[in-house]
Amino acid sequence: QVQLVESGGGLVQAGGSLRLSCAASGRTFSNYAAHWFRQAPGKEREFVAAISVSGINTRYADSEKGRFTISRDNAKNTVYLQINTLKSEDTAVYYCAAAAGIRATPDYWGQGTQVTVSS
Repeated sequence: QVQLVESGGGLVQAGGSLRLSCAASGRTFSNYAAHWFRQAPGKEREFVAAISVSGINTRYADSEKGRFTISRDNAKNTVYLQINTLKSEDTAVYYCAAAAGIRATPDYWGQGTQVTVSS
């Protein structure tokens, strides 16, 4: 089992920045690719970004390229999602997940952290 706990969400103004963190425990997190998803009110959960075990390879949703940056620190068992130039449509619950690869379906999920962007 891998336990994932997200943090860093909150209420921010449009145009601002935020860095979300995902702390992992349990099985060796450094053996898993890490993903970020989000779910806006009334919408389905959608993929945001993923990073490989080594951190060398990343993948982003086409709509989010440029404003989102995923990174990881395997020594700290932590994955980050930097979000710049926040928009109201970024309001969502953001979930961290662990998977076998950057294109694999996640095996483990966190509980999510709420991000609310005010205009």
